[in-house]
Amino acid sequence: MEIAVGPDCSVVVKAPLDTSRESIEKKLSKRARWIVRQKNYFGQFNPKTPARSYVSGETHLYLGRQYRLKLLQGSENSIRLTRGYFSVTTRDITNPEMTRKLLEEWYLKKAREQFGKSLDRCWLKLKDHAVIRPHVSIRRMQKRWGSLSEKGMMTLNRDLIRAPRECIDYVVTHELCHLICRDHSPEFYILLKSVIPGWEKVKHRLELSMV
Repeated sequence: MEIAVGPDCSVVVKAPLDTSRESIEKKLSKRARWIVRQKNYFGQFNPKTPARSYVSGETHLYLGRQYRLKLLQGSENSIRLTRGYFSVTTRDITNPEMTRKLLEEWYLKKAREQFGKSLDRCWLKLKDHAVIRPHVSIRRMQKRWGSLSEKGMMTLNRDLIRAPRECIDYVVTHELCHLICRDHSPEFYILLKSVIPGWEKVKHRLELSMV
């Protein structure tokens, strides 16, 4: 049985299908103090960054750094990252939806590049284990940064591209460790610590940088 508290303060319980409700409630009661501590921890980051409007002067994250949005009128749609700015050229600078779409497409392209490089780096640390290197899919996830399927498919949250490279590597390594230890057992954390000795600090940095 696994209990997780998400950055949105949601509590998710994963248990085998034949687990009784009484057993789940008993486990929740036993972990109540930990759950409250986690909810209080994430609660300190509220309110979250307000919804994006995609207008000039607004800031957006990329690999842990803030870049200011600069909208330019042009005959072709394009995005350049330069001197602390997202320079977005569009045919209609009064259309924030077009800017949003261009930026999301740019983020997805960069996510494919950066996540692939991250997997290359992190895989070297675990290549001596008898496991098969996973394929990676990218999609928007509401409550998780990454997951690993039973068949070994690693899914990464698109928004992770906004986090520092160190944090991306942490999430990728975390999921790679699940190829060896499927649950969050003590053995899993021993393995994770052997690969990333200070993983708690990196996890904390990820949570702080993405609020």
